[in-house]
Amino acid sequence: MPCQMFPSLAWDGSLTCADLFSAIKGDPGVLCPNSSVLAHSLPSNSGPLLPGLLAQRRRALPGSALPAAPRETLHTVSGLWPAPPHLLLPPGMPWRKEQTADLQRVLARVDSDIPLVLVSGNHDVGNTPTPETVAEFQRTWGDDYFSFWLGGVLFLVLNSQFWYDASRCPALKQAQDQWLDQQLSVAGQRKCQHAIVFQHIPLFLRSIDEEDDYFNLTKSVRKEVADKFIRAGVTAVFSGHYHRNAGGTYQNLDMVVSSAIGCQLGQDTHGLRVVVVTAEKIVHRYYSLDELSEKGIEDDLMGLMEEK
Repeated sequence: MPCQMFPSLAWDGSLTCADLFSAIKGDPGVLCPNSSVLAHSLPSNSGPLLPGLLAQRRRALPGSALPAAPRETLHTVSGLWPAPPHLLLPPGMPWRKEQTADLQRVLARVDSDIPLVLVSGNHDVGNTPTPETVAEFQRTWGDDYFSFWLGGVLFLVLNSQFWYDASRCPALKQAQDQWLDQQLSVAGQRKCQHAIVFQHIPLFLRSIDEEDDYFNLTKSVRKEVADKFIRAGVTAVFSGHYHRNAGGTYQNLDMVVSSAIGCQLGQDTHGLRVVVVTAEKIVHRYYSLDELSEKGIEDDLMGLMEEK
């Protein structure tokens, strides 16, 4: 499946990992290359901060001097359904149209040179997606799953709702599964520097053997998918959905679960996860919005982003 939002972002071998700067937010979230961040439903006062974090060409966060923007920058949104911190409305509910327009206004404030990468979640296509809810997402935001290359890194954006409950759209799940097998085969053949997955629902919250829960995938599904990722060389999966920070490892696969930028269900504060990708490693750290506003990103991560 081609990426409708940025068809030009194909790997030509000319980028290096040091050219990547990313921000990913879970529920909704952001990604750009050599660093990433995850967050959730956008409170009204976060609008100026998020575009500021991703702003290019030496525009700085308060208390931090950002390096020159990388050659390619993306903005990734995981579980992007626009909602106030206390109100997440599934497809078909009142105010969905108005909330969609509200989020589009916020995202429009991001620099126009930063392409958007949107990751669907349960409040976008439903806990039990249908062909109609998936089609609505595609009309509004673009593909619900796709891949792209940057700097020798393969990024896979997946619709994890198909793995949660595809009882009303089995053909759509089958199509994604077949497409994913093809993409993972390419990843193994190309020997990419990293392969990174973005999906809304985590494979697991702490351990591959944990009990089934609303916030993870079932044991049989998570083990099958995780083993498939590992065989293809995927080393990190970034998710949201849990509204709390969590995560663990399975063999050499890092499962990263980031809390929300909006509604919190635990003790974490509203924030983002900054992820720096270098040729050798992927380093990630969660920051509260207050920390980013008052202090900015810490020197060690800034140093990794500045390395060429």
